[in-house]
Amino acid sequence: MDHGAMSDAMGKADEESGVSGARDPHAYSDGYTFDSLTRPVEADEMNFGMLLVDRFESVRTSGNTSLTYDLQGWYGRDYNRLVLKAEGDIDAGELEEARTELLWGHAIAPFWDTQLGVRQDSGVTPDRNWLAFGIQGLAPYWFELDVAGYVGDEGRTALRLDGEYDLLLAQRLILQPSLEADFYGKRDAERALGSGLSDLTAGVRLRYEIRREFAPYVGIEWASKFGGTADYARAAGLDTKETRAVAGVRFWF
Repeated sequence: MDHGAMSDAMGKADEESGVSGARDPHAYSDGYTFDSLTRPVEADEMNFGMLLVDRFESVRTSGNTSLTYDLQGWYGRDYNRLVLKAEGDIDAGELEEARTELLWGHAIAPFWDTQLGVRQDSGVTPDRNWLAFGIQGLAPYWFELDVAGYVGDEGRTALRLDGEYDLLLAQRLILQPSLEADFYGKRDAERALGSGLSDLTAGVRLRYEIRREFAPYVGIEWASKFGGTADYARAAGLDTKETRAVAGVRFWF
């Protein structure tokens, strides 16, 4: 290596830039530059998209069978993207309860995004609209967490916690424990919701990935209602605790 030539090149770059210690980006290119070429597009300048249907399952309780879906899609770049979340229950061909969110996701750290947008609750009870904000990502030890707060009409507030973990029993056989909880700031009689902790659902699913993109599964869930929400359920003759057997498919593309 010609250290003398290198030193001359660096000195010339300092003179041209007027900054001591600056490096000439063309010093080692033998005069070739990108001036006559189209600048290459970096990975973080390209748009990508994904749709993950995490749950599309049949739910069996004592004396009833219903259908549940839970999906998330996004489109955009590494730092900013449009996010869609949707979850709902269909019973006897009718949409009983649904939550749909449209969010702007912004990366703030490796594996973590903040999210801001809107949420709509729909179904057989009156619709509710919310301003949504939260954080989603991968916690230490590979726990997937999704925590969101909501502000709605008439001073309504809500908090939702969602966590799950993938335990690899084999390369394609995966056990997935999960936990979901909903809190509400005030009572909403029209939707049969009390204030405080409303409901808690814990489950475990065992899936087999035929392909990484396609995996059938079976599992079991335990769901409980609490406080005023449990009071509304008792008044309507419904159970406040139930065990559910589930079977479905998880896929993404």
